[in-house]
Amino acid sequence: MHEPVTAQPKSAAAAPSGLLAPDTSGMNFYRADPALTDLLRIHLPDNLFRHIEPHLGRLGELAGGRLDECARLADRHTPILHQRDKFGRDVQWIEYHQAYRELENAAFGEFGIHALSNAKGIMGWPDKYPVVAKHAFTFLFNQTEFGMGCPINVTDGCAKLLSNFGSEALKAKYLDGLTSTDMSKLTQGGQFMTEKEGGSDVGMLTTRAVQEGGHWRLYGEKWFCSNADAKVVMLLARPEGAGPGTRGVGLFLMPRLLDDGAQNHYRIVRLKDKLGTRSMASGEIKLEGAIAYAVGKLDRGFVQMAEMVNSSRLSNGVKSTALMRRAYHDAMTVATSRVVFGSRIIDLPLGRRQMLKIMLPVEQALSMSFLTADALDRAEAGSQDAAALLRILTPTLKFRATRDARKVCGDALEMRGGIGYIEEFATPRLLRDAHLGSVWEGTGNIVAIDALRRAVGRHGAESALSADLHARLDDSPSVPQAWRDNLRGFVDRAVRLAREVAGKSENEAEARRATSLLYHVASAVALAWEAHRIHGMRGDARRLLLSRLVIDHRVTPGDPFRLTENATQAKIAALLLGDSSAGMSEVGELVLAA
Repeated sequence: MHEPVTAQPKSAAAAPSGLLAPDTSGMNFYRADPALTDLLRIHLPDNLFRHIEPHLGRLGELAGGRLDECARLADRHTPILHQRDKFGRDVQWIEYHQAYRELENAAFGEFGIHALSNAKGIMGWPDKYPVVAKHAFTFLFNQTEFGMGCPINVTDGCAKLLSNFGSEALKAKYLDGLTSTDMSKLTQGGQFMTEKEGGSDVGMLTTRAVQEGGHWRLYGEKWFCSNADAKVVMLLARPEGAGPGTRGVGLFLMPRLLDDGAQNHYRIVRLKDKLGTRSMASGEIKLEGAIAYAVGKLDRGFVQMAEMVNSSRLSNGVKSTALMRRAYHDAMTVATSRVVFGSRIIDLPLGRRQMLKIMLPVEQALSMSFLTADALDRAEAGSQDAAALLRILTPTLKFRATRDARKVCGDALEMRGGIGYIEEFATPRLLRDAHLGSVWEGTGNIVAIDALRRAVGRHGAESALSADLHARLDDSPSVPQAWRDNLRGFVDRAVRLAREVAGKSENEAEARRATSLLYHVASAVALAWEAHRIHGMRGDARRLLLSRLVIDHRVTPGDPFRLTENATQAKIAALLLGDSSAGMSEVGELVLAA
């Protein structure tokens, strides 16, 4: 029997034994995150920010309460694949725990995260939402449930592909369902890409498409299909007679159910037994003459799908940032509540240093996520400069943020000690889920090569990044000139290295390091730019201190035999881990101090 969905008693979170640190139960993840509010105020028009803030507050409350308990249960009670119905008919269906259904109702129904950028009128806003606003909801929801982030994202991606490339007939038939927030009318989407033969080498795929009148029939296998029982699926297949490689691949829409209500001609062979994202059904699919419809030009299938992959990579970066933020919340809760050897952990020098090591990659990823989302908004509005910027920011964010999430979640687990390893707490689930980001939509090697060989070597996108970062420094006059000059030098050096690595195939082994340096330097500039803007809004320049820490600890090589802790570092830690604002004068002195 399914375990019922019941919230833990408030007393359990509010009044633990006195020996164990509390967890984040009952925390409002939006109200606990002033940095998120600051960045949204920077990147969004004031009227839109004021409109979404109450909804973000509600989602933040649910994410730290009711939905978090649902996520725990859905992770424990994984989907079950049934091959027949109760009458013995060969009708496949997947059974989900009721907690998973409640998560769906919140994500797809109440907040409509899957459709925020595709449909008008959601949560009372008359227009579609910009990507920045959409990913504020992505960020909060995935702090409680990472697994459902995939169905949300692929449904969003299916709607975009259909809207951009589908025929009018296909759009009339399927688009409304993909963007509906009415759960009785919702059509969840899927994207079945991976094959045993190809993996990241998509040009090696073997799925065949055979034309039959006004539709196609698909034959072959898809190896890793998340949201396995999605009602509408986008996938790639090679039409009979098409050439080899990615140019011979077409994009197809495959419905789960045919017009007469019968299941289409493909089978879910089995569900994957995964390390993380256990709540969501991922399976292996065998196509046995499945009916499908061509989407767009058949020789442009890979290019069309690649647009979705880039959008998904941004979403992936935001989701990994969400895991890190949740891990930070948990670690900070422990550090400020747990008393050891007569002191709180947060008051002990090594405890403070470890909290800063958890904090820094979280704030970097948050800044880079919204920088990338803003570039996508401007690119979709027609900016060619933003499109070039997006080309380099997307794989750079995906590469670094997903890798950082693995370490941040592990370090947060350790902050709680041995009990952090126990599945009753959120930390093990965060760590398990974090490992998906590095392989989802391309492994680290593939994405680093995409950033360097393609974005830099083929498209020259590093020039757009350099121009954007220099412009942000020009636009930050309250930041000390010496620090801006320092950052300019690092921008130029990171771009030169990227060009050098991209220019010669024998330098490919340096692609990961060069991509990381682009990320770190870009985030250091973004943090400085944000500090200027936030200081102008409410007199707090502390994000500039994070800019310095990025350079000190993630860019500049240090002497392993030299002591680095001093009075300056102690003041920086006190300001960043405290709640009080700090003006640009005070922060500027610390940024330039030895």
